[in-house]
Amino acid sequence: MARRIIIDKYEGNTHYNIHVIDSFGQEHHLGYYKNYSIYNIEKMAEEIWSNETKRDISPLSRAIKECIEIDKKNGILTGNRDGLD
Repeated sequence: MARRIIIDKYEGNTHYNIHVIDSFGQEHHLGYYKNYSIYNIEKMAEEIWSNETKRDISPLSRAIKECIEIDKKNGILTGNRDGLD
């Protein structure tokens, strides 16, 4: 996956929300800035990219994911009146 820097407007266009995506697709939030410097953002992004590692999935997260897959396989999560399918 490609590395990216995402800069979005935030709070009525008065602040910028800045995220960095690493090569594993993991998102790192750098913060909210009223004013920012591209040089400083690139410097922070390069630091993240030089030290990036794939995060391990916790056993709890893995168990929840497997439960959801089992529920989908058995049809438990489809056809409900609540519309949360």
